[in-house]
Amino acid sequence: MTSIYDFSARALDGASVPLSDYRGKTLLIVNVASKCGFTPQYEGLEALYRKFAPKGLVVLGFPSNQFGHQEPGDSTEIRNFCSINFDVTFPLFSKIDVNGSNADPLYKFLKKEARGVLGTEGIKWNFTKFLVDSHGDVIKRYAPTAKPSSIENDISALL
Repeated sequence: MTSIYDFSARALDGASVPLSDYRGKTLLIVNVASKCGFTPQYEGLEALYRKFAPKGLVVLGFPSNQFGHQEPGDSTEIRNFCSINFDVTFPLFSKIDVNGSNADPLYKFLKKEARGVLGTEGIKWNFTKFLVDSHGDVIKRYAPTAKPSSIENDISALL
């Protein structure tokens, strides 16, 4: 059986990061973009990370340019944008596809484990969020419109 810990991701600096490095942590996995109407959610994601990291939460940001070409930058531009504008300290990864034939295997897994509205798998837009418990089980999927603060209770219940 496949687990979240069977996947790896490429960090913004190009290093391969096995998700097993996060074993025992609660994860909030989010596809992000720098030029989206939801981009201000970076602030809320960072607030969650800072508040709950000591209790075991890790936010993982996966830039994607699949929705309206709202993440056109390279890894350096993404890192600089997030740092300068939102003081992001949670892990960010290299740009990936979350839908289609080139979708990252992690996202193929997440979409099967936690389907969207009416059982759909496709990611609808930037800032779709997946909550994963400390055992690596995908618990819930949240729409892009779900503000990070609105899922605080769900995170707290897992920590």
